[in-house]
Order: sequence, then structure tokens, then C-alpha cells
Amino acid sequence: MSQTEPTSDYGVLASLNKKNDPNSRRRQYREVQETNRKVLKHVRIDESTVIPAALPESEYKKKNRNTPEPQIELPKKRFYRQRAHSNPFSDHRLEYPKKPSMMDWGRLYPAYIDESTGRVDRNVEIADIGCGYGGLMIDLAPAFPDTLILGMEIRVQVTQYVEDRIIALRKHNADAESDSQTNKSMAYQNINVIRGNAMKFLPNFFEKSQLKKIFFCFPDPHFKQRKHKARIVTNTLLSEYAFVLAEGGIIYTITDVLDLHEWMVKHLDEHPLFERLSTEWEEQDKCVAIMRESTEEGKKVARNKGSKYVACYKRLPNPEL
Repeated sequence: MSQTEPTSDYGVLASLNKKNDPNSRRRQYREVQETNRKVLKHVRIDESTVIPAALPESEYKKKNRNTPEPQIELPKKRFYRQRAHSNPFSDHRLEYPKKPSMMDWGRLYPAYIDESTGRVDRNVEIADIGCGYGGLMIDLAPAFPDTLILGMEIRVQVTQYVEDRIIALRKHNADAESDSQTNKSMAYQNINVIRGNAMKFLPNFFEKSQLKKIFFCFPDPHFKQRKHKARIVTNTLLSEYAFVLAEGGIIYTITDVLDLHEWMVKHLDEHPLFERLSTEWEEQDKCVAIMRESTEEGKKVARNKGSKYVACYKRLPNPEL
């Protein structure tokens, strides 16, 4: 046995012990966030249920010197480690309704529940597919204050990050301008996220012609040719998007990969139910402006002075039989 083997084994064991150490900062932070998420994800925030963020005692006292009640901090990405990509064909053990009418949207948008029916008083009309860390939704929320916006993300910890981010934003904006009827703040109440696989289950969530806008922002390029079938835009998937998108609705695409941009344009051009909108239309559309700058990937591309390729398509009427 070589002299290096015990050292190597010890290093692996030490790394595992550190990861599973109940006293580690990361584990304590995630446990607190998980508790808050379970309590607050589907309800209006109650100050008495909020657990303080996992900060060092000295830092927590400093931040809350003049604030007696606990605070919900914006989540920190370093505690939500996750691979950049996920295989959409794997069995991710996802929860989804058998049909759209069985989906309880009130759990995600409690501020919009009609007390007489116990259900939300409007439909989700904007979907951000593969929403990542939620930047687009957060910027769309004040731009479309009366519209419900849903993010779909397949990665577990990224989804949890977005959930915690929305919870914190709702809390921090609880004193924002209130609704005239309910006298309660509606800031960021119109956005939420679910863990889901749009390539498999989109029609399980949305009725025919329900959506008005669908966003595909910096999707996984799947560079290898044998993995092109996993791209989010294909002939088959476009027919499903056309089913849930209303006539006149818009598909928004943006990527920094020219090959993927050309792939999406080619398939959308070939589909009979979509028509590309002009560059002039894109320049005046506020969603395109938001989409270019709001996502994490978009900001990274801007920092690296890379290119962003945009293509927007309108849903055409169904042809007469």
C-alpha cells in the first residue's frame, strides 16, 4: 500500500463529514430556509412564523439592532449548489396534475383567491420555461401587475432558490402600495415557480389557448448532435406550445449561441402556426427589453461582451378545415 492512500481516503472522508456536518453553515442555512418555505410558500406571510436567517449571531444582532421581529433575507446562491444542466428525459419524480382543471393555483397565488369560490380569480397567462434563478419573472412582475406569471424549472435547488427569493421579495415589499379593495400589498404576489418538466407535462398545467406569452431564455444548447432531441424547441414541442398559446400570443426566444438561435428560427419558421415578428416590433416591445437584461445568463453575456440573439414569433389562427 502506498503512503498516499491513507491520506487520500482521509481527505474523502473529511469532505463527506464536512458536507453532512449538522453544524455546517450551509446545512443550517438550508434547514432554516426549508422551514420558512414550508410555512410561507403557499400562504400570506405571518410575521410570527418567520425564522431568522442563518447568520452569525454578531451579524444578525447588527442587522436587527432596531428591529425586534425576525427578518427574511434574500437567499444566497452559494447555499444552492446545482449542476448547470439537467437531463429532461430522466425520471425526476415530478408532481403534476392529471389535467389543468385539477391544478390548485391558489397555493401559488394566495393573494388572488376569490373567497366565494376558494379558487384564483384569473388564469396564468405568462410562462417562463426554464426560468433559472427567476430574474425575468421578477422584472416582469411590476410590468404586468394584473397578470399571473409562472416559472417552470426542473432543477431542485434552483427552484428552491426562486421560491425563497419570491418569499423574501413579498416580505420586503409588504408595505408597498396596497390594493384598493383588499388593502394589502400585491407586490410580487403575481409570480411563482414550480418544479416541472415543460417538455413532458406542459398540457397538464395549461388549458388550450390559455397562455399569452411563453419565454425561452438562454435554454440549454445541447451542443452534441445526438442530444439535439433534448432541445426545448422541436417540431413536436412547438405543436404543444401552439396548443396552450392563444391566437396572437407570442413566443420569445433569446440565446447567446448562434447555432441554437438558427435551430430555433428554422423550426419556428417551418411550423405553420407561427410567424416571425419584425426587428422593428422587437425594438418597441417592453418584454424584449426586459428579457435582454434581466436573466442571470443575460447579465453574464453582457459582462463578457457576448452576443444575444433574439427571435419572437406570433401564434397564428388555426387554419379552417
